Amino acid sequence: MKFPAVLRAIGLAALATFTVGLATAQVPVPKPGAQAPASDALPVPPPPDTEAAAWIVMDAASGNVLAGENIDQPLEPASITKVMTSYVIAAEMAGGKISEDDPVMMTEHAWRTGGAGTDGSYSGFEVNKTAPLVQMEKGMVVQSGNDAAIALAQHVAGSVDAFAALMNQYATRIGMKNSHFVNPTGLPAEGHVSTARDLALLGRALIHNFPKAYSYNKIKEFTVGPITQPNRNVLLWRDKSVDGIKTGHTSGAGYCLMASAQRGDQRLITVVLGSGSEKQRADQSQALLNWGFRFYETHKLYDAGKEIAEQKVWKGAADLVRLGVAEPLLVTVPRGRYDQLKPMMDVPKNLVAPITKGQEIGMVKVMLDDKVVAQRPLVALDAVEEGGFFKRLWDEFWMWWESV
Repeated sequence: MKFPAVLRAIGLAALATFTVGLATAQVPVPKPGAQAPASDALPVPPPPDTEAAAWIVMDAASGNVLAGENIDQPLEPASITKVMTSYVIAAEMAGGKISEDDPVMMTEHAWRTGGAGTDGSYSGFEVNKTAPLVQMEKGMVVQSGNDAAIALAQHVAGSVDAFAALMNQYATRIGMKNSHFVNPTGLPAEGHVSTARDLALLGRALIHNFPKAYSYNKIKEFTVGPITQPNRNVLLWRDKSVDGIKTGHTSGAGYCLMASAQRGDQRLITVVLGSGSEKQRADQSQALLNWGFRFYETHKLYDAGKEIAEQKVWKGAADLVRLGVAEPLLVTVPRGRYDQLKPMMDVPKNLVAPITKGQEIGMVKVMLDDKVVAQRPLVALDAVEEGGFFKRLWDEFWMWWESV
């Protein structure tokens, strides 16, 4: 079903007409005779009370933040750090640097620093013996094994310090502006911090870029030798839509949880940092997920590489250039308000050839209640070469004529 929403703007330079239409909604269509839920007509209520140091609700597809508190405050991320470790491993594997069949040694350093003799969580792989990388990674993800995280870091980069440098490089690429990693485990260390927003962005990146690595987070238990340990994310048992992602706890960080769930076509990510107990972090995360799914929906407005407008070109071999977006444009809005979105285009008055394919030409913005809820650069979908001498001369005259 399509909701008609059309913007037509008249380009002053050449009286060109642009059309921007909203794409098909991604929500179920009510059956004939069915009434829309009454709550869709009401303002979105405040999110549930969340007694945590920081928290956030993010839509995984659009990246829109639905709600949060202290989302950019640097805090100890505890074992949620291991999501960053998983991301580095997946990225290095995708680049051909390592393989899931690599034999990874449980070194004495990894065993002494993160093994059973410490107060933290451990995987149980035998010291001075190897295990396939994928098995060691599952021991880190499911059992939150500090020993496995250290062993993997040493295998990938040679040392924990070198691996931490990789973590920070990938964090920069993801857009984690307020994070700094010192180790692959999340064990307390000076300067080892992240934020609710950054961790949500990290979870989003792992889900989108490396779905196989992300899928390990839904494994409910994992066995190493004679020891079977459960996943500490109790939401995996409580809510069938939850398929990740990671818990964390230290005395300084409190109880932390990054959770993700998918219901229908929509996926949400929540991060809760500094809760008071295991039960509290789970209850808070569940409440935030329920609130986000109930009161928000996500739509893809425009596909990448599809024409959404045309713009007049002066002095070119062609008179028009097709415009679109380089990446899909998605927006998350309160339920029931999709048809109230208003798309707008901000394009230059005079566009002069030559134009290269992919060149940014203005911006498409989507408004709701006079606020920008999404925007993307408009790009040229085709190249437009410079026209011949007489074409350029003729267009120069008309450009002058339009300006007087």
